[in-house]
Amino acid sequence: MAVISVANAKGGSGKTTAAVLLATEFVQRGARTALLDCDDLKLAAGWARSARLGEGLTLVDTVAVSNLAGYLKALRATHQHIVIDLSGARDALVAFAVGLSDLVLVPVQGCAMDSRGAAHVLELIDLVGANSHRTINRAVVLSRVNPLVTTRALRSVKALLDGAKIPVIDTPVIERAAFRDMFETGGTLYSIAAGRTSNLDKAILNMQAFADAVLRFAVGNDGRKPLARAQAGAVAGATQPAMAFPAP
Repeated sequence: MAVISVANAKGGSGKTTAAVLLATEFVQRGARTALLDCDDLKLAAGWARSARLGEGLTLVDTVAVSNLAGYLKALRATHQHIVIDLSGARDALVAFAVGLSDLVLVPVQGCAMDSRGAAHVLELIDLVGANSHRTINRAVVLSRVNPLVTTRALRSVKALLDGAKIPVIDTPVIERAAFRDMFETGGTLYSIAAGRTSNLDKAILNMQAFADAVLRFAVGNDGRKPLARAQAGAVAGATQPAMAFPAP
């Protein structure tokens, strides 16, 4: 069982897409999944209602600081995975959710502006971890990656992340028309008719590999099950230095 939050202070980073892909694939594998939409735009909630995944997916879109812990306590008893699509703001709800998550994913496109939004979230995560005296499991997701070309900006972002020792999920989220079509037409990649969108098979393979990579990371390098790290009260290490990103 894993509580996975997805956050970035900048809109258009692929945050909601990453959350929806994870929820889709977890349900497809037979895991009862909860999707908590904390973003004011409620794009994930709109998708969930149109996807009609039945009892496999539980949508919660009335999350606040006052009820988040209660929702998580109740959902943990009946669901295998919980995916939280956080708001773009650096607010109390984001900080609270970060502290209750097994893994926080921070989507980053290959551009400096997107990376600066991610840097704000990473700093917040480390601050929450320092205040709670434990290390919060977090990783960057490279999103909307061009499947054919590695741009200079993307190489720069990768180098900056490596220099700051920020872990990166092995599988990036590739830029695919099928991911946009999920929100425009409703449903999931598995329900889109073949031929309706280009490279649907590649989009599905990307989603599956992404989910696998995230679940591997959620368990953690110490091999303990999700939630064990938080319950063990691991002592936080030194916070990472702030990242300085080049101008776009």
